[in-house]
Amino acid sequence: MKLIQGRFSMKPRSLFTAAMVLLGAAPVWAQTPMEGGGHAAHSGAAAAPTRAESPANAPSATMDHGSMNMQGGPAPADARDPHAYSNGLTLESGPYVLPGPRQLRLSDEHAFGSVLLDRLERVYTKDGNATAYDAQAWFGSTYDRLVLKAEGDVAKGKLEEARTEVLWGHAIASYWDTQLGVRQDSGTGPDRTWLAFGIQGLAPYWFDVDATAYVGSSGRTALRLSGEYELLLTQRLILQPRMEVNLYGQRDEARGLGSGLADAAAGLRLRYEFSRQFAPYVGVEWAGKFGQTADFARAEGQRTRETRYVAGVRLWF
Repeated sequence: MKLIQGRFSMKPRSLFTAAMVLLGAAPVWAQTPMEGGGHAAHSGAAAAPTRAESPANAPSATMDHGSMNMQGGPAPADARDPHAYSNGLTLESGPYVLPGPRQLRLSDEHAFGSVLLDRLERVYTKDGNATAYDAQAWFGSTYDRLVLKAEGDVAKGKLEEARTEVLWGHAIASYWDTQLGVRQDSGTGPDRTWLAFGIQGLAPYWFDVDATAYVGSSGRTALRLSGEYELLLTQRLILQPRMEVNLYGQRDEARGLGSGLADAAAGLRLRYEFSRQFAPYVGVEWAGKFGQTADFARAEGQRTRETRYVAGVRLWF
Protein backbone atom coordinates (compact mmCIF):
# COMPACT_ATOMS: atom_id res chain seq x y z
CA MET A 1 0.00 0.00 0.00
CA LYS A 2 2.81 2.35 0.82
CA LEU A 3 4.52 1.35 -2.44
CA ILE A 4 1.42 2.14 -4.49
CA GLN A 5 0.96 5.43 -2.77
CA GLY A 6 4.57 6.23 -3.33
CA ARG A 7 4.51 5.39 -7.03
CA PHE A 8 1.38 7.43 -7.81
CA SER A 9 1.82 10.32 -5.47
CA MET A 10 2.14 13.69 -7.25
CA LYS A 11 2.62 17.16 -6.00
CA PRO A 12 -0.34 19.56 -6.33
CA ARG A 13 1.61 21.78 -8.74
CA SER A 14 2.34 18.83 -11.07
CA LEU A 15 -1.31 17.74 -10.93
CA PHE A 16 -2.46 21.20 -12.00
CA THR A 17 0.00 21.25 -14.91
CA ALA A 18 -1.18 17.85 -16.17
CA ALA A 19 -4.83 18.95 -16.01
CA MET A 20 -4.11 22.02 -18.13
CA VAL A 21 -2.33 19.88 -20.76
CA LEU A 22 -5.30 17.50 -20.96
CA LEU A 23 -7.79 20.38 -21.34
CA GLY A 24 -5.72 21.91 -24.10
CA ALA A 25 -5.61 18.66 -26.04
CA ALA A 26 -9.32 17.86 -25.62
CA PRO A 27 -10.50 19.78 -28.73
CA VAL A 28 -7.94 18.01 -30.87
CA TRP A 29 -9.05 14.58 -29.61
CA ALA A 30 -12.71 15.49 -30.18
CA GLN A 31 -12.09 16.35 -33.86
CA THR A 32 -9.86 13.27 -34.56
CA PRO A 33 -11.69 10.36 -36.29
CA MET A 34 -11.92 7.29 -34.14
CA GLU A 35 -11.07 3.80 -35.21
CA GLY A 36 -13.64 2.13 -37.42
CA GLY A 37 -14.59 5.36 -39.23
CA GLY A 38 -16.27 6.86 -36.15
CA HIS A 39 -16.42 10.59 -35.55
CA ALA A 40 -16.11 12.53 -32.37
CA ALA A 41 -16.98 10.95 -29.07
CA HIS A 42 -19.93 13.41 -28.78
CA SER A 43 -22.42 11.87 -31.22
CA GLY A 44 -24.53 15.07 -31.38
CA ALA A 45 -21.70 17.35 -32.53
CA ALA A 46 -21.76 18.42 -36.18
CA ALA A 47 -18.70 18.59 -38.38
CA ALA A 48 -17.38 22.03 -39.21
CA PRO A 49 -18.78 23.31 -42.52
CA THR A 50 -16.47 23.49 -45.48
CA ARG A 51 -16.00 26.66 -47.53
CA ALA A 52 -18.45 25.46 -50.17
CA GLU A 53 -21.10 24.85 -47.51
CA SER A 54 -20.57 28.01 -45.52
CA PRO A 55 -23.55 30.30 -45.05
CA ALA A 56 -21.75 33.11 -46.84
CA ASN A 57 -21.72 31.09 -50.09
CA ALA A 58 -25.12 29.42 -49.68
CA PRO A 59 -27.86 30.55 -52.09
CA SER A 60 -30.18 33.24 -50.60
CA ALA A 61 -33.69 32.01 -49.69
CA THR A 62 -35.11 35.45 -48.77
CA MET A 63 -37.84 37.17 -50.79
CA ASP A 64 -36.94 40.13 -52.95
CA HIS A 65 -38.98 43.10 -51.63
CA GLY A 66 -37.38 45.63 -53.92
CA SER A 67 -40.35 45.90 -56.25
CA MET A 68 -43.00 46.01 -53.50
CA ASN A 69 -44.79 49.21 -52.60
CA MET A 70 -44.90 48.95 -48.80
CA GLN A 71 -46.87 52.21 -48.36
CA GLY A 72 -49.98 51.29 -50.31
CA GLY A 73 -51.04 50.26 -53.77
CA PRO A 74 -52.00 46.77 -54.96
CA ALA A 75 -50.90 43.78 -52.90
CA PRO A 76 -48.07 41.63 -54.31
CA ALA A 77 -48.95 38.39 -56.05
CA ASP A 78 -47.64 36.27 -53.15
CA ALA A 79 -49.44 38.24 -50.43
CA ARG A 80 -51.36 36.29 -47.81
CA ASP A 81 -55.03 35.80 -48.56
CA PRO A 82 -57.04 37.28 -45.65
CA HIS A 83 -59.73 34.65 -46.18
CA ALA A 84 -57.37 31.67 -46.52
CA TYR A 85 -58.15 30.28 -43.05
CA SER A 86 -61.94 30.45 -43.26
CA ASN A 87 -62.12 27.33 -45.50
CA GLY A 88 -64.93 28.97 -47.45
CA LEU A 89 -67.17 29.38 -44.38
CA THR A 90 -69.22 32.56 -44.09
CA LEU A 91 -71.82 33.96 -41.74
CA GLU A 92 -74.57 33.02 -44.21
CA SER A 93 -73.47 29.46 -45.10
CA GLY A 94 -71.59 26.53 -43.59
CA PRO A 95 -71.91 24.33 -40.52
CA TYR A 96 -71.67 27.23 -38.04
CA VAL A 97 -74.62 29.28 -39.24
CA LEU A 98 -77.06 30.05 -36.43
CA PRO A 99 -80.80 29.83 -37.10
CA GLY A 100 -82.86 32.97 -37.32
CA PRO A 101 -81.56 36.49 -38.05
CA ARG A 102 -77.86 37.07 -38.36
CA GLN A 103 -76.26 37.38 -34.94
CA LEU A 104 -72.82 38.83 -35.72
CA ARG A 105 -72.51 42.23 -37.37
CA LEU A 106 -69.68 44.67 -37.95
CA SER A 107 -69.88 48.25 -36.75
CA ASP A 108 -70.40 49.66 -40.24
CA GLU A 109 -73.52 47.49 -40.61
CA HIS A 110 -75.35 49.15 -37.72
CA ALA A 111 -77.49 52.30 -37.92
CA PHE A 112 -76.65 55.18 -35.59
CA GLY A 113 -78.08 58.64 -35.02
CA SER A 114 -77.07 61.99 -33.54
CA VAL A 115 -78.50 65.47 -32.97
CA LEU A 116 -76.22 68.51 -32.68
CA LEU A 117 -77.67 71.88 -31.73
CA ASP A 118 -74.56 73.81 -32.63
CA ARG A 119 -76.04 77.23 -31.88
CA LEU A 120 -79.04 78.10 -29.79
CA GLU A 121 -78.41 81.71 -28.89
CA ARG A 122 -79.82 85.08 -28.05
CA VAL A 123 -78.57 87.83 -30.38
CA TYR A 124 -78.23 91.44 -29.21
CA THR A 125 -77.93 94.31 -31.75
CA LYS A 126 -78.64 98.06 -31.87
CA ASP A 127 -81.85 97.45 -33.81
CA GLY A 128 -83.23 94.86 -31.39
CA ASN A 129 -82.82 91.32 -30.15
CA ALA A 130 -83.51 87.98 -31.75
CA THR A 131 -83.13 84.25 -31.19
CA ALA A 132 -81.07 82.20 -33.63
CA TYR A 133 -80.67 78.47 -34.05
CA ASP A 134 -78.42 76.20 -36.12
CA ALA A 135 -78.97 72.45 -35.79
CA GLN A 136 -78.02 69.28 -37.61
CA ALA A 137 -79.25 65.72 -37.15
CA TRP A 138 -78.43 62.48 -38.96
CA PHE A 139 -79.39 58.83 -38.91
CA GLY A 140 -77.82 55.97 -40.82
CA SER A 141 -74.72 53.86 -41.23
CA THR A 142 -71.08 54.72 -41.65
CA TYR A 143 -71.39 55.15 -45.41
CA ASP A 144 -74.97 56.31 -46.02
CA ARG A 145 -77.18 58.45 -43.81
CA LEU A 146 -80.15 60.80 -43.77
CA VAL A 147 -79.13 64.34 -42.80
CA LEU A 148 -81.38 67.17 -41.59
CA LYS A 149 -80.08 70.76 -41.35
CA ALA A 150 -82.01 73.71 -39.96
CA GLU A 151 -80.95 77.35 -39.46
CA GLY A 152 -82.99 80.47 -38.82
CA ASP A 153 -83.77 83.65 -36.84
CA VAL A 154 -86.82 84.55 -34.82
CA ALA A 155 -87.44 88.19 -33.86
CA LYS A 156 -90.45 89.62 -32.01
CA GLY A 157 -92.17 86.25 -32.21
CA LYS A 158 -91.89 86.16 -36.01
CA LEU A 159 -89.76 83.85 -38.14
CA GLU A 160 -87.53 86.25 -40.05
CA GLU A 161 -85.47 83.82 -42.08
CA ALA A 162 -85.21 80.02 -42.08
CA ARG A 163 -83.39 77.40 -44.11
CA THR A 164 -84.27 73.71 -43.82
CA GLU A 165 -82.49 70.96 -45.75
CA VAL A 166 -83.18 67.24 -46.06
CA LEU A 167 -80.18 65.45 -47.55
CA TRP A 168 -78.81 62.02 -48.27
CA GLY A 169 -75.17 61.82 -47.25
CA HIS A 170 -72.67 59.35 -48.65
CA ALA A 171 -69.10 58.90 -47.40
CA ILE A 172 -66.47 59.32 -50.11
CA ALA A 173 -63.40 59.47 -47.85
CA SER A 174 -62.46 59.03 -44.20
CA TYR A 175 -63.61 62.54 -43.21
CA TRP A 176 -65.77 63.66 -46.14
CA ASP A 177 -69.41 63.16 -47.14
CA THR A 178 -71.24 64.21 -50.28
CA GLN A 179 -74.81 65.38 -49.72
CA LEU A 180 -77.76 65.48 -52.11
CA GLY A 181 -81.30 66.61 -51.35
CA VAL A 182 -83.66 69.58 -51.15
CA ARG A 183 -83.64 72.94 -49.37
CA GLN A 184 -86.69 74.92 -48.30
CA ASP A 185 -86.48 78.67 -47.54
CA SER A 186 -89.24 80.24 -45.46
CA GLY A 187 -89.85 83.35 -43.38
CA THR A 188 -90.03 86.86 -44.81
CA GLY A 189 -91.07 86.81 -48.46
CA PRO A 190 -92.25 83.88 -50.57
CA ASP A 191 -90.98 80.39 -49.90
CA ARG A 192 -88.33 78.99 -52.18
CA THR A 193 -87.42 75.37 -52.92
CA TRP A 194 -83.97 74.33 -54.12
CA LEU A 195 -82.19 71.19 -55.23
CA ALA A 196 -79.06 70.91 -53.08
CA PHE A 197 -75.72 69.21 -53.72
CA GLY A 198 -72.70 69.69 -51.51
CA ILE A 199 -69.81 68.31 -49.53
CA GLN A 200 -69.15 68.39 -45.80
CA GLY A 201 -66.19 67.21 -43.81
CA LEU A 202 -63.05 67.85 -41.84
CA ALA A 203 -60.28 69.55 -43.83
CA PRO A 204 -56.57 69.29 -42.93
CA TYR A 205 -55.65 71.05 -39.69
CA TRP A 206 -59.14 70.30 -38.31
CA PHE A 207 -61.22 72.87 -40.17
CA ASP A 208 -64.90 71.90 -40.33
CA VAL A 209 -66.07 72.80 -43.85
CA ASP A 210 -69.56 72.80 -45.40
CA ALA A 211 -70.01 73.82 -49.06
CA THR A 212 -73.36 73.43 -50.84
CA ALA A 213 -74.62 74.53 -54.26
CA TYR A 214 -78.33 75.04 -54.98
CA VAL A 215 -80.49 75.12 -58.09
CA GLY A 216 -84.03 76.54 -57.91
CA SER A 217 -86.93 77.32 -60.17
CA SER A 218 -86.72 80.01 -62.88
CA GLY A 219 -82.98 79.42 -63.23
CA ARG A 220 -82.11 80.48 -59.70
CA THR A 221 -78.75 79.33 -58.33
CA ALA A 222 -77.03 79.81 -55.00
CA LEU A 223 -73.87 78.83 -53.15
CA ARG A 224 -73.38 78.62 -49.40
CA LEU A 225 -69.94 78.27 -47.79
CA SER A 226 -69.27 77.91 -44.07
CA GLY A 227 -66.29 76.94 -41.99
CA GLU A 228 -65.32 76.80 -38.35
CA TYR A 229 -62.39 75.80 -36.19
CA GLU A 230 -62.15 74.74 -32.56
CA LEU A 231 -59.16 76.10 -30.66
CA LEU A 232 -58.72 74.28 -27.34
CA LEU A 233 -57.49 76.78 -24.76
CA THR A 234 -57.95 74.01 -22.20
CA GLN A 235 -59.71 70.66 -22.36
CA ARG A 236 -62.99 72.41 -21.48
CA LEU A 237 -62.55 76.03 -22.60
CA ILE A 238 -62.82 76.25 -26.39
CA LEU A 239 -62.62 79.25 -28.72
CA GLN A 240 -64.53 78.73 -31.98
CA PRO A 241 -64.01 81.07 -34.96
CA ARG A 242 -66.78 80.73 -37.54
CA MET A 243 -67.54 82.22 -40.96
CA GLU A 244 -70.45 81.93 -43.41
CA VAL A 245 -70.91 83.34 -46.93
CA ASN A 246 -73.98 83.26 -49.24
CA LEU A 247 -73.94 83.95 -52.98
CA TYR A 248 -76.81 84.00 -55.52
CA GLY A 249 -76.79 83.70 -59.28
CA GLN A 250 -79.63 86.16 -59.92
CA ARG A 251 -81.61 88.73 -57.99
CA ASP A 252 -84.73 87.82 -56.04
CA GLU A 253 -86.31 91.12 -55.10
CA ALA A 254 -89.25 89.44 -53.35
CA ARG A 255 -86.88 88.08 -50.74
CA GLY A 256 -84.53 91.04 -50.75
CA LEU A 257 -81.64 89.20 -52.39
CA GLY A 258 -79.34 90.48 -55.12
CA SER A 259 -77.01 88.63 -57.45
CA GLY A 260 -73.42 87.92 -56.48
CA LEU A 261 -72.22 88.11 -52.88
CA ALA A 262 -75.36 88.68 -50.80
CA ASP A 263 -74.23 88.46 -47.16
CA ALA A 264 -71.43 87.23 -44.93
CA ALA A 265 -70.90 86.72 -41.21
CA ALA A 266 -67.79 86.07 -39.14
CA GLY A 267 -67.55 85.65 -35.40
CA LEU A 268 -65.90 84.21 -32.33
CA ARG A 269 -67.59 82.12 -29.66
CA LEU A 270 -66.01 81.08 -26.39
CA ARG A 271 -67.67 78.09 -24.76
CA TYR A 272 -67.12 76.04 -21.65
CA GLU A 273 -67.89 72.34 -21.93
CA PHE A 274 -69.29 70.99 -18.71
CA SER A 275 -69.57 67.89 -20.88
CA ARG A 276 -69.53 67.23 -24.61
CA GLN A 277 -73.33 67.30 -24.48
CA PHE A 278 -73.74 70.65 -22.70
CA ALA A 279 -71.62 73.74 -23.33
CA PRO A 280 -72.78 77.35 -22.76
CA TYR A 281 -70.96 80.12 -24.62
CA VAL A 282 -70.68 83.84 -25.26
CA GLY A 283 -69.39 85.57 -28.36
CA VAL A 284 -69.35 88.40 -30.83
CA GLU A 285 -70.18 88.35 -34.54
CA TRP A 286 -69.85 90.78 -37.39
CA ALA A 287 -72.40 90.59 -40.23
CA GLY A 288 -72.80 92.50 -43.46
CA LYS A 289 -74.85 92.69 -46.66
CA PHE A 290 -73.29 93.51 -50.00
CA GLY A 291 -74.15 94.59 -53.53
CA GLN A 292 -77.80 94.60 -54.55
CA THR A 293 -78.77 92.88 -51.29
CA ALA A 294 -77.39 95.87 -49.39
CA ASP A 295 -79.36 98.21 -51.66
CA PHE A 296 -82.60 96.38 -50.86
CA ALA A 297 -81.81 96.58 -47.13
CA ARG A 298 -81.18 100.34 -47.27
CA ALA A 299 -84.44 100.87 -49.14
CA GLU A 300 -86.29 99.23 -46.24
CA GLY A 301 -84.39 101.21 -43.61
CA GLN A 302 -82.22 98.32 -42.43
CA ARG A 303 -78.56 98.36 -41.54
CA THR A 304 -76.10 96.77 -43.95
CA ARG A 305 -73.38 96.33 -41.32
CA GLU A 306 -73.88 95.35 -37.72
CA THR A 307 -72.11 93.87 -34.72
CA ARG A 308 -73.93 91.14 -32.84
CA TYR A 309 -73.30 90.02 -29.28
CA VAL A 310 -74.47 86.50 -28.59
CA ALA A 311 -74.99 84.20 -25.61
CA GLY A 312 -76.22 80.66 -25.95
CA VAL A 313 -75.70 76.98 -25.44
CA ARG A 314 -74.42 74.11 -27.54
CA LEU A 315 -76.22 70.77 -27.07
CA TRP A 316 -75.43 67.33 -28.39
CA PHE A 317 -77.62 64.23 -28.14
